[in-house]
Amino acid sequence: MTAADPATAPASAAPALAAEAALALGDDALMLSHRLAEWAGHAPELEEEVALANIALDLLGQARVLLSLVGDEDELAYLREERAFRNAQLTEQPNGDFAHTIVRQLYFSTYQRLLYGRLTAAAGAGTGDGGLGGLAAKAVKEVAYHQDHAEQWTLRLGDGTEESHRRTQAAVDALWRFTGELFQPLPGLAAVDWTELESDWLTSVTAVLGRATLTVPDGPRTGAWRAGAGRQGLHTESFGRMLAEMQHLHRSHPGATW
Repeated sequence: MTAADPATAPASAAPALAAEAALALGDDALMLSHRLAEWAGHAPELEEEVALANIALDLLGQARVLLSLVGDEDELAYLREERAFRNAQLTEQPNGDFAHTIVRQLYFSTYQRLLYGRLTAAAGAGTGDGGLGGLAAKAVKEVAYHQDHAEQWTLRLGDGTEESHRRTQAAVDALWRFTGELFQPLPGLAAVDWTELESDWLTSVTAVLGRATLTVPDGPRTGAWRAGAGRQGLHTESFGRMLAEMQHLHRSHPGATW
């Protein structure tokens, strides 16, 4: 994979109990990175070309470190079949319009910042981070920017024109059902109180939506996804097409070096 140099991965693999968590979080970052990269050449303004590309590279750097804790990062990214990926379904959702991309980023980056903040604190206390505290300490600084970027655009779009408000509310409603899956406990992360994490996420997101004059959806955030969905390798229809595109070059030229 090509990206800015990632944080240095520990020489040893992730503890067995945290390997599943590292894989899931790595897949989250990898898939959302790829989705954001799809905006290259299509963002609504030049500044957003740079901003979305930088966020994509941050996420790709995180993915590289996390996947390298589990095995060979390239093999995990390019040679696994669809059912072997453990990313939450939210991260694989198509970009849609710009409002859709921003709301997806708001939901996910708020989750990442809260999770990595907890893992950073746990590492400082010497317990419960599952060996992911080093990554979390670096990543939490990146995702704080990701969250701020998403919040500023949510406010701008939600409290903007009638059309921008309509599109942003549509995105808020459409993506809401994918958010519950984020808070299913990941093995090995004993320091994380997932109920508390979800409560803090709801408080933060609700506050942003309120400031943006957007309505928090009434619909469920779990429902059909309670069984595990993406975390169990069950993905939405668009995922297969995205994966085929992402893996095409590597599978077409196996063993090639650049």
